[in-house]
Amino acid sequence: MAGLTAEIAAFASNPGFDAIPEDVASIIRSGFIDTIGTMIAGRDEPAVRLVRAQVAERRSGAMEAMVLLGPEKAYSADAALINGTAGHALDYDDVALTGHPSTVLVPAILAEAERLGTPGATALRAYLVGYEAWAELNAREPDALHIKGWHPTAMFGTVGAAAALAHLHGLTQEAARNAIALAASMASGVVANFGSMTKPFHAGRAAAAAVEAVRLAARGFTASADTLEHHAGFMAAISPAGRNDRTSPAKELGRTLRIRDAGLSIKRYPMCYATHRTIDAMLELTARENLRAEDVAEVEVTVGTAQASMLRNHAPKTGLEAKFSLEFAVAAPLVARRVGLSELTDSFVARPEVREQFGKVRIRTTDTQCPIEPVFALTDRVRIRTTTGRELDSGEVRFPRGNAKLPLTLPELREKFLDCAAGAPVDAPQLFDGLCHLERMPSLRGGLPEVRPAA
Repeated sequence: MAGLTAEIAAFASNPGFDAIPEDVASIIRSGFIDTIGTMIAGRDEPAVRLVRAQVAERRSGAMEAMVLLGPEKAYSADAALINGTAGHALDYDDVALTGHPSTVLVPAILAEAERLGTPGATALRAYLVGYEAWAELNAREPDALHIKGWHPTAMFGTVGAAAALAHLHGLTQEAARNAIALAASMASGVVANFGSMTKPFHAGRAAAAAVEAVRLAARGFTASADTLEHHAGFMAAISPAGRNDRTSPAKELGRTLRIRDAGLSIKRYPMCYATHRTIDAMLELTARENLRAEDVAEVEVTVGTAQASMLRNHAPKTGLEAKFSLEFAVAAPLVARRVGLSELTDSFVARPEVREQFGKVRIRTTDTQCPIEPVFALTDRVRIRTTTGRELDSGEVRFPRGNAKLPLTLPELREKFLDCAAGAPVDAPQLFDGLCHLERMPSLRGGLPEVRPAA
């Protein structure tokens, strides 16, 4: 009987669908749009500059894919590395499947689609293959990888992106199996590096590893046929409690599209998604009650156990550290009444009135679990006690704004994209409009045709 590795390879080689239903295509396009927007926004982050310098030193003359949508080109794996790191550098990219699917899938697909001259419609289909492969692995693990220290974006993302690129390349089932198995050995990324330059590097490295795995497999590079399901294989190695399903047939893979249920959640704030329900609650309470920071004596925040584990920075000193801080998620709404790119800076985090709020925060955890995103609690909650003794309660917050179950409108997505692209040397409105019709592009060779220098 075929095992999990072979089943995912068979799906990547022949997913059983050609035209993508419009409701699914709309979700995928939003992933491309949001990732390219956050990639542009993160283009000048220190982590991105350092990775670009590293790539420049080893460049061998292969100019295959665009770097950050500009005139610079690089070997496709290096372009995927830079672009994936940039897309995740601000932690502003989309969320699903206990990770960040698009910031791995989109850079990998764009780099190889450009090199191969792939049509836009095929790029969309490759994304769907990668998403569904990632979803299959994610559905088999009942426990949060974060608890064991693994970053799911880096782990499942590397394998999912390899499946996507195997489809993009039109690999045979055997070659696709080798690519997926090789990618499993290349996957790595630990939660301890959250809040540092290394976290966005996880996404870039996953995209680059997928490119390398598929290009090697296309040349005949081999790997074990049961890498995913073996007792000493990928799924067993990363499982927090060994309770994952490594043996059941992947009956629904390609038949029931999980992207319809899980979708993509587009971030409204450039912070770890585990903070977003808290931020929504804080912004609503501060606006409704016209609260000032000095009016607040204590804030009690209730979140899931895995969320609390990720949000490790209780007194952040930098913008990067603040992205993984519940204390900052409370402080920024109290001080600025917004949480945007201008608040996630070292200078804002260092402001005395911001730091004064950290000590007011009390964190409680709950063992409830969201059936859609098991790494999160079913609901989060914020309770505020004011200096005059008033008790304010957000109630149970189920979905943050922008969640797949509470999605952004197209105008709201456009607003975020244009904000991300502000100051970049591209015609952002034209690029956005072109991405809304990505499937109409006959070839991605030479990059996205709608990218032009801004006037």
